[in-house]
Amino acid sequence: MHIYFAATHIQTLPAGHRFPMGKYELLRQRLAAELPQLQLALAEPASDGELALVHTPAYIDAIALGSLSDAQQREIGFPWSEGMVERARRSVGATISAARTAMKEGVAANLAGGTHHAYADKGGGFCVFNDVAVAARLLQAEVARTRKPPLQVAVIDLDVHQGNGTASIFRHDPSVFTMSMHGAKNFPFRKEASDIDIDLPDGCTDEVYLAQLQDALAQLETRFSPELVFYLAGADPHEGDRLGRLKLSFEGLMARDRMVLDWAGKKRIPMAMVMAGGYGKDIADTVQVQMNSFSEAYTAWQHWQNHLL
Repeated sequence: MHIYFAATHIQTLPAGHRFPMGKYELLRQRLAAELPQLQLALAEPASDGELALVHTPAYIDAIALGSLSDAQQREIGFPWSEGMVERARRSVGATISAARTAMKEGVAANLAGGTHHAYADKGGGFCVFNDVAVAARLLQAEVARTRKPPLQVAVIDLDVHQGNGTASIFRHDPSVFTMSMHGAKNFPFRKEASDIDIDLPDGCTDEVYLAQLQDALAQLETRFSPELVFYLAGADPHEGDRLGRLKLSFEGLMARDRMVLDWAGKKRIPMAMVMAGGYGKDIADTVQVQMNSFSEAYTAWQHWQNHLL
């Protein structure tokens, strides 16, 4: 199974910054040590042309040239730097590579990604570019070279925060189906309309969450027939997350991942998994949730390969 990543050391943050940038390198190290059968590869950066499939030229230029206003930087949550630009481009590139590989092999992943608060013309919530939106549009463009009907793409967003940027980008696009399960009272406080939105109460536990997810997947199945799925496997619904406000256990999140992966696998729908948010009070908890997600994804990838043999 192929995993793509952006070099995390290229973006440094001020001391005390609340975004846990170190989680990506900790995750990469643990994957290399504990799941050596995974194929880890550094992603190429997304080009301006690829980004322009989703983002406005003015916004791409503002990011590239460092001409963002102070207010725009505050909304994103990162101070501008060349490292920020490079990491954001490579994170999009990692999701593009994961999507292309998933179309061939069934399952692939980005070590980061899931930057779903980025709109076409602005960033927000630690999200610079919307990697899933760019990858979806690019894969559709590549498929369009050989056939007329557009590639049907579903976004299953299980980060604890609503995927407002993604919902906005695809609001009028019937070829992309967006589904988000998130904390009702959590960021963003002004939510956008996805095709399916499941609002969860503070303190939501495993049993309630999994029942809601099962219902949401059943709804998706009756309304849309995806040919590619992007799965945002956020670690922030975990009970130890400082921004999540839900109460899912490690076991509950593994059951969540298994449910989504099994749902797609049984239907032979290729899946690109991205990691989205995770802000554990103990960073080790976030990394453990993500390790569990990759373990479940590898099992799903093996099932896909066995079916091909």
